[in-house]
Amino acid sequence: MRFNKLSILAGAVMALSSLAAQAAEITGAGATFPAPMYAKWAEAYKAATGNQLNYQAIGSGGGQKQIIAKTVDFGATDDPLGARLAEEKLLQFPAIIGGVVAVVNVPGITPGQLTMNGKVLGDIFRGAITTWNDAKIAAINPGVTLPATPITLVYRSDSSGTTATFTDYLGFTNDKFATEIGIGKTVNWKSGVGGKGNAGVAANVSKIAGSIGYVEYAYAKQNKLAHAAMINRDGKRVQPDDTAFAAATEKANWESKPGFGISLNDQPGAITWPITTASFILMHLTADKPARSAEALKFFDWAYKNGKQLATDLDYVPIPEAVVTKVQASWKNIKDAQGNPVWK
Repeated sequence: MRFNKLSILAGAVMALSSLAAQAAEITGAGATFPAPMYAKWAEAYKAATGNQLNYQAIGSGGGQKQIIAKTVDFGATDDPLGARLAEEKLLQFPAIIGGVVAVVNVPGITPGQLTMNGKVLGDIFRGAITTWNDAKIAAINPGVTLPATPITLVYRSDSSGTTATFTDYLGFTNDKFATEIGIGKTVNWKSGVGGKGNAGVAANVSKIAGSIGYVEYAYAKQNKLAHAAMINRDGKRVQPDDTAFAAATEKANWESKPGFGISLNDQPGAITWPITTASFILMHLTADKPARSAEALKFFDWAYKNGKQLATDLDYVPIPEAVVTKVQASWKNIKDAQGNPVWK
């Protein structure tokens, strides 16, 4: 009897060990913009498959550095690499779409009540508009009571794809912003307070009266911040949501740039949100650890197929099906050292 009990116990231990061995762990790092989405996907993916995604939201610049250094299975960036993809021998593909919003902490201003356009927003962030009752802000906000409170800018202190998206839009709609501040993951802010990650910007706006910052829309909702409505390219006042972000993709030519790395900023359409971007995944074309690369692709395959409702619940937008088909066709270019595709 004792032998049987020991045998049963040993069998149970071996079975548990076998299950543990079968569970896979994927590591990624980078953009904070899609981090709420990846957290939801990771939770659901683990429940469905037993496999785990560990994602570090360290900013797009950090994600680019970590994948180039081969310390993670994938990097994530909201600022597509363009010509550097070939130089670093990386594959890039879009994972999710979302919108960047201006968020404010102004007494009496509720979410969506304040209106901005690219010109005025650019003047604020280049320091040319310094108080909330400035005539330029008042002109596009008739009937809104604006205090004489000084404006405090809140910006990303780290290398940020959200900054790249936001400054790209401001530079496109305000020439002086592009000249004085610049466009990219890090720029020459003249004044204000820095915050690390979207979470850091949201936290600073929450506690600094009179402040304005920029975050991915999910962070505005989670932190109950007052976002600004925008006047879009068609001259229409729009509010941010997944429908407005999706409208920015309607005329997108995803194959016009290496790695699908197009800009979705300032797109036409009556309901289009003007500050919209895809967030991208970076992986090495030659996989040092083919099994781990394959597991990472399995995660994004699962997310494309099963994560759509989770995306819309957070006001992100799933990648269009036609684009997903092209993305998955590109995965065959990720190969092991013998030249065999890791995605099958």
